[in-house]
Amino acid sequence: MAKVLILMGSDSDFDVIKKATGIFKELDISFEIDICSAHRTPDRAKKYAEEAEQRGTEVIIAAAGMSAHLAGFMAAHTTVPVIGVPIASGALNGFDALLSTVQMPPGVPVATVGINGAENAAYLACEILSLKYPEIKDKLKQKRKEMYTKVLEKSEK
Repeated sequence: MAKVLILMGSDSDFDVIKKATGIFKELDISFEIDICSAHRTPDRAKKYAEEAEQRGTEVIIAAAGMSAHLAGFMAAHTTVPVIGVPIASGALNGFDALLSTVQMPPGVPVATVGINGAENAAYLACEILSLKYPEIKDKLKQKRKEMYTKVLEKSEK
C-alpha cells in the first residue's frame, strides 16, 4: 500500500519526477508511479482518483506539461490532497502548465510547486504525511539539519 501516488501525464515527465522518487526512497516512504493522462486516458485517471483513498493513497502528486490538467482532474475526483508539478515543455516552457495547475476554482484546491519542482512536491507530500506519521516528521527534521550543515560547509569554503 503506497502512501504517495505519483502520476505523470507522459513518460517524458519522468526525468523531472525522478527527483521526487529519490527523496521518497531516501526517506523510506512508499510510493507508486504511473503514466496517466487527463486527456488521453480520462477513465483511467478518474479511476485512480476515485479509488485513491481505498487503496491507501494519502497524497497524490500529478505532473504534467502544457495544458497540465492532470492535477486539477485528480483533485476534482478525490479529497485526497493533490500536489501539482507543472512540467517545462512546449512553446511557453512550462508557464502554461503552471497557470493551468495553480488556477483552480474555489473548493477544488491543488497545491502547486514551481515549474519542474518535483523535489518540493516530494517534500510537501512528506510534510503532509508527517502530520499523521511522527517518524516522517523526524526524518524531515533530520533532512533539514543536513541541509543546514551543507550550507554552512559551503559558506566556510
